[in-house]
Amino acid sequence: MTADDQKKAAAIRALDYVKPGMKLGLGTGSTAEHFVRVLGDKVKQGLDVVGVPTSERTGKLAASLGIPLSNLDDTPRLDITVDGADELDRELRLIKGGGGALLREKIVATASDRMIVIADASKVVETLGAFPLPVEVIPFGASVTARKIAEVASAFGCTGKMSRRADEYGEPFFTDSENFIYDCEFVRIPDPDGLAAALNRIAGVVDNGLFIGIASLAIVGTPSGTDIIEKN
Repeated sequence: MTADDQKKAAAIRALDYVKPGMKLGLGTGSTAEHFVRVLGDKVKQGLDVVGVPTSERTGKLAASLGIPLSNLDDTPRLDITVDGADELDRELRLIKGGGGALLREKIVATASDRMIVIADASKVVETLGAFPLPVEVIPFGASVTARKIAEVASAFGCTGKMSRRADEYGEPFFTDSENFIYDCEFVRIPDPDGLAAALNRIAGVVDNGLFIGIASLAIVGTPSGTDIIEKN
């Protein structure tokens, strides 16, 4: 199975956790899109669910597939969020935000009774950090905030190149909430819990891509099928 086949296998298995009448958080990214598509097929067959998308992109895809949509103002409590991850470890700590939707993804995930992660086998790591950690920053004073991010990260043993994300035209990338993202190439994050908390105490940081204590289950596509990682 290719990595994409593994993603799709994980997405299909995630449907086992979806029951009629559920309110679902719909993640962002290539793996989450597989879930949205297979969910759309089930909706066409009569499955009654409501989705809350984590990005404009996901919302457009879900709407095109006929999935009924809501938002957190009208639907403040969700049953499950199904989303991908850029990295995850065996303790179900994640790095997310490669697609630029980390803030909305975290808001939706924490509004849910349960977050289920779907991923291919390459996303499972022993230590987080090989994937650059995204940090969402308000544009005002962003360069000052970036320096503080580097200082705090260094205190947690994390050093490396930090760069403000650009779009395909070389212009600053803006999230759906009109913020910048700084990608931090730390390579290795020895203390994800401590770093996540410390970064979010910096004025100007909106949130960071470390999802700690949020996911309760991961479905990982493998060359031979799917594996489950459950929270202890």
